[in-house]
Amino acid sequence: MRDAEARVLQAIDDTDTVNLLAETVRVPSVTGTDAESELQHRVARVLTEADLDVDVWKLDLDDLGRRAGFPGTEAPRAEGYGVVAVTGGEGTPALALQGHVDVVPIGDPAQWAGHDPFAARITGDTLHGRGACDMKAGLVANLAVVRALKKAGVRLARPLAVHCVISEEDGGLGAFATLARGHTAEAAVITEPTSGAVITANAGALTFRLEVVGRAAHGATRYEGVNAVEVFWPVFEAIRRLEAERNRDVPAVFAGNAMPYPIEVGTVRAGDWASSVPDLLVAEGRMGVRLDEDPAAARAAFEEAVLTVAHPWLRDHPPAITWPGGQFASGRLPEAHPLLAEVTGAIADTTGARPMEKAAPYGSDLRLYAAGGIPALHYGPGDVRYAHAPREQVELRELREVTRALATLVVRRCGTL
Repeated sequence: MRDAEARVLQAIDDTDTVNLLAETVRVPSVTGTDAESELQHRVARVLTEADLDVDVWKLDLDDLGRRAGFPGTEAPRAEGYGVVAVTGGEGTPALALQGHVDVVPIGDPAQWAGHDPFAARITGDTLHGRGACDMKAGLVANLAVVRALKKAGVRLARPLAVHCVISEEDGGLGAFATLARGHTAEAAVITEPTSGAVITANAGALTFRLEVVGRAAHGATRYEGVNAVEVFWPVFEAIRRLEAERNRDVPAVFAGNAMPYPIEVGTVRAGDWASSVPDLLVAEGRMGVRLDEDPAAARAAFEEAVLTVAHPWLRDHPPAITWPGGQFASGRLPEAHPLLAEVTGAIADTTGARPMEKAAPYGSDLRLYAAGGIPALHYGPGDVRYAHAPREQVELRELREVTRALATLVVRRCGTL
């Protein structure tokens, strides 16, 4: 076994891995776009070249939308593809390495300091670009492992699966579709960015929409109207109070995290004319779901907080609350599951550092794997503070370290022939 580990580690080509990361970042695979499908097909070719059995299928979006547990979506899409590759061998894969190909939009181009967000610019030992951190570096680490297995000529005793999914950013449709197709594993490592830690639990996240009505009037006689912006303010204050209440006495696994279950209003739109009193405000945001909390209970708590605001206008004109888009439940690795010790051992043996166990305040595909009976955790290159930001980047040192730790884990968990 140790000889096989050494051969696989020696077979990892760091230059090839960085080049592959740059290639994937240059594909602008924003959730729901054609480029998302393009990258799935590129990834499938890489996996085929590594001699894995590859399943590529077009998602039946209508059928998935009718299934129990459908996670919701936010981005419009005309198509989507699933990609799962498995090494040879009989039986359930001993391990799945999972990563998503989609990225969020770039936002304001001016915030990228004159650089192309998809150029995969390298300065020193850092690669910059949308998706570099979240999570193409993790995706590429998974691909680098199977490339190294082929190059080293190491055959696994039990199958390894590589799951490449779409639509993680807006709900998890790709992971949901992968599990619905019957792909499974005894355990999974999702290579989301973790800054060297091991994430064994995720809070959930629910997308909400509020519609607050006012009464229109001419701006010159505003006292004849009711400004929807003004009556929204006590609603916003109630949301902040609810957020503070839900973040008291959080689990120890969130140690060091000032707010594991944030609630934020991300967009606000009101009015249609500068000299009119706005009669409608629409606000959309996300609500954190506590560990092991039923999302229905989280929605009920939010609705109670919003609909009981003490305001005379709102008593007679309560806000309309809906829950569109992604609906992430929480998820966690079962307590004392051996995967944690196996991952931390592989990390310690390849990096010399014993990683911390943590929980994350954001939703991810982890909860879908957990709900599907596949114990899962996060370990991957990158710092999540750079994700979704115009300074998105990944340290290539982390990419090298994670690739080696994953390769060691795969050989140990799957065994060799």
